[in-house]
Amino acid sequence: MERVDVAIIGGGPAGSSAARTAAEQDAEALVVEKGVPRADRDGLGPDSTDAAGMLDYWVDLMGYDPEEIPDEIILSELDGAEFNGPSESATIRDTGIDSSWDGFGFAFHRARFDDWLREEAEAAGANYRIGTSVSGVDTRFENGDPVHRVTLADGAELEADALVLADGPQRTVTIDALDQFMAPDRSVAEYIAPDTANHIAYQEHRRIPEELFDPDLIKFWWGVMPGHTAYPWIFPNDDNVARVGLTMPIGMDIDDVDDREEYTLLDPEDDQIPPGKVYLERLLDWQYPDYDLEDFPLVEDRGKRGGTEAYPISSTRPIDSPTYANVAVVGGAMGGTSAFHEGGDHVAVRTGKIAGRLAGTDALSRYNHEWRDALGDELLRNVTLAELARDMGPSDWDDTFRTTREMLDAEGSRYRQAAIAGLDGLSLLFRYKWLRRQLADGDYVQLHESEYAL
Repeated sequence: MERVDVAIIGGGPAGSSAARTAAEQDAEALVVEKGVPRADRDGLGPDSTDAAGMLDYWVDLMGYDPEEIPDEIILSELDGAEFNGPSESATIRDTGIDSSWDGFGFAFHRARFDDWLREEAEAAGANYRIGTSVSGVDTRFENGDPVHRVTLADGAELEADALVLADGPQRTVTIDALDQFMAPDRSVAEYIAPDTANHIAYQEHRRIPEELFDPDLIKFWWGVMPGHTAYPWIFPNDDNVARVGLTMPIGMDIDDVDDREEYTLLDPEDDQIPPGKVYLERLLDWQYPDYDLEDFPLVEDRGKRGGTEAYPISSTRPIDSPTYANVAVVGGAMGGTSAFHEGGDHVAVRTGKIAGRLAGTDALSRYNHEWRDALGDELLRNVTLAELARDMGPSDWDDTFRTTREMLDAEGSRYRQAAIAGLDGLSLLFRYKWLRRQLADGDYVQLHESEYAL
């Protein structure tokens, strides 16, 4: 039977990053990736598409210098983000976090990004097995040391000393692999089952009329469609092409939506939640009433197929890994990506790098501590924002963006900006601070290592 030091399930940003750093420690690292075709990629690769935007400080969180990012993956450099409610808006030109990237951020080509990370891993000595999925993982302990047997869909088997689970928000392998370490009456699916812990995202690559194309701003609309962290977006790319997309809950029932008439993208005649395609048609019609849909043609050689793509986004809190069993869960599989991260490639890359380095040096017991040390502030901020938005309706989003705009127009510290914006500004700031404080003592993590059964 084939034996490797580190087996990595999934070849997306987290998996490839783990493979690279494990190989850099002279560990024998093998990535198993089922592989999917894309219109904009030669050959098979990971099914890890997203809106593909990167903020300035995220480059630092990934652990890269700006000079290391290949020019060919960058489609457009961004100057800011525009946040819109049904009738109010605010534009942010600075993330407010120190970074080495000169600018607000950039939009990038997702398939090229994945391929670049794979090339880095292979250059470091990692191996890839593309085109077969994992059908099961069985862990046993020999003389107190864990041994992981990975069974592939083609019948092949391999054994590994360390296991990195990087299969993304689908978690097709992660849930069963982790259930080995849960108490008999418990399942990790209680925390990260895809149908309850994820949102679904859908996007279209469309060519925007030149007079409408804004290459500098990513744009979001909140409070125009129902659902927690449900919103559409427009991301400018190159050559007047933009990703027009959205994220929305899975399986939402329109009968559960209060005040339906307040949501701009709902129609009074809707008897069910509209599909993503319909939502986007309504968005373009609302924002550009003097144009027809035909004025925004699909760019069919981009995305997964015919200029479109759908993919899951984790919308839950992260989980710890059972590192005593030499297992690390990284990226989307651990809940480290979310609707508030635009997919969270930076979190995926950094958790992968940490897990691979530690697995390659037989020090995986430090993984939970190290990812918290590197990314705890970022994930805490994300979870806090998600909680802050949980019960917000259309009018709440308008109030928030109006207040935010007033705060941004003021000068001075955040407290002074909030005071100038009045009671609404102070209320917004203190609600965020209060929620963050409630979660700060590790409560942003929903499954702690101590909760796994030994």
